[in-house]
Amino acid sequence: MAHAFNMLILCYTFFLLLDLSHNFAFAFTSQDYSNALEKSILFFEGQRSGKLPANQRVKWRGNSGLSDGSGSHVNLVGGYYDAGDNVKFGLPMAFTTTLLAWSVIEFGSSMHSQLGHAKEAIRWSTDYLLKAATASPDTLYVQVGDPNQDHRCWERPEDMDTPRNVYKVSPQNPGSDVAAETAAALAAASIVFKDSDPSYSSTLLRTAQKVFAFADKYRGSYSDSLSSVVCPFYCSYSGYNDELLWGASWLHRASQDTSYLSYIQSNGQTMGANDDDYSFSWDDKRPGTKIVLSKDFLEKSTQEFQAYKVHSDNYICSLIPGSPSFQAQYTPGGLLFKGSESNLQYVTSSSFLLLTYAKYLRSNGGVVSCGSSRFPANKLVELARKQVDYILGDNPAKISYMVGFGQKYPLRVHHRGSSLPSVRTHPGHIGCNDGFQSLYSGSPNPNVLVGAIVGGPDSRDNFEDDRNNYQQSEPATYINAPLVGALAFLSAESTAV
Repeated sequence: MAHAFNMLILCYTFFLLLDLSHNFAFAFTSQDYSNALEKSILFFEGQRSGKLPANQRVKWRGNSGLSDGSGSHVNLVGGYYDAGDNVKFGLPMAFTTTLLAWSVIEFGSSMHSQLGHAKEAIRWSTDYLLKAATASPDTLYVQVGDPNQDHRCWERPEDMDTPRNVYKVSPQNPGSDVAAETAAALAAASIVFKDSDPSYSSTLLRTAQKVFAFADKYRGSYSDSLSSVVCPFYCSYSGYNDELLWGASWLHRASQDTSYLSYIQSNGQTMGANDDDYSFSWDDKRPGTKIVLSKDFLEKSTQEFQAYKVHSDNYICSLIPGSPSFQAQYTPGGLLFKGSESNLQYVTSSSFLLLTYAKYLRSNGGVVSCGSSRFPANKLVELARKQVDYILGDNPAKISYMVGFGQKYPLRVHHRGSSLPSVRTHPGHIGCNDGFQSLYSGSPNPNVLVGAIVGGPDSRDNFEDDRNNYQQSEPATYINAPLVGALAFLSAESTAV
């Protein structure tokens, strides 16, 4: 009997250990997060447009778009391709830049050897945005490339022979949304470079102020002005008021000019300050604005911003399971789920806001108030960590959704340059239609787009590693940008615990 009991104990212990090993198979270390951080920044080098520098690390890419803007007698060389195509869309590029800059502002001290690369990623974009904002008076160039023509081809950026039309907003054809986001990007970046390059920082801030004034004076949505060249690709569904308040918030932080504080106080009510919105993306800035402005209340007790703390709490409460105002949807495997197309953009942006807000709360021992429930900063960190860990491989499919990270990751990414032979291995021109055999091929991409976060799994945690399924397999700059900050935070947090 004793022998049988001992055997029972041994079996129970064995299965317990098996269960523990399963649960902790993805206990990521500080080094894991640091490695993922390095890759998440490296991804941006694969998205570069223009003349590549000597220190370019993604070697399968070549120069592209070297005459961008020339047809309109302006220089619009540089910047980023937004995702898997070869168009330079201004709204997501500016948002990407704002989020990269915000990542460095909050968590740059934890980036260590990657801080320089993160700043290079920001500058690659801000150099372009400065050109776009200063090429012509009362004009902001907001796009290069006709997406309808571009999407009819599957070709490398180095081979582009599609129309490189340029599109702009002006007093006659306003675009307050894209202009105010551009102002936010330049203002946030001015903080990043304030100490390391004061002259550049001043140029960024000065230009941000001019672009914001332009956005505010000539009000209108760029979707109305540019219609089919930005819609349905990056339609401004939320309108432009959220960007105006977002832009003013970043100019307030960057300049400390009281006029922006007055602007926020005067216009906040009409621009969404009291709206509780639960999605933060390249289109809708409302939750991000609340978090940005809550900082002054939490860290400096600036009473004017107390309401933004309340609305920040409302956003955070919506994400926390067990909160009285919980309303987010999660997959069975625990992933935040907002939509079937490029869902991980919402996961990375939400995770970044959770961690940034946790940082602000810790500055004064604050908590999140959800009705009668209170949640400490550590609860936010725990929730964000689960989301990031899911992306990195702790999920039912046991696949990392970051290309090049972990043992198993997507191999058939919806990305023209990655899926076609590189110019180094195939210097000959690959025409518009000739590349489609690569799109429909079942073979892995020949060029690994290291660090790219793809669209991600569906609401049931299922993922199809299929290049033609762009909803799940296409990467984008704005998916990666907030993850840069989140990974930097977690790499340091893991060291501390």
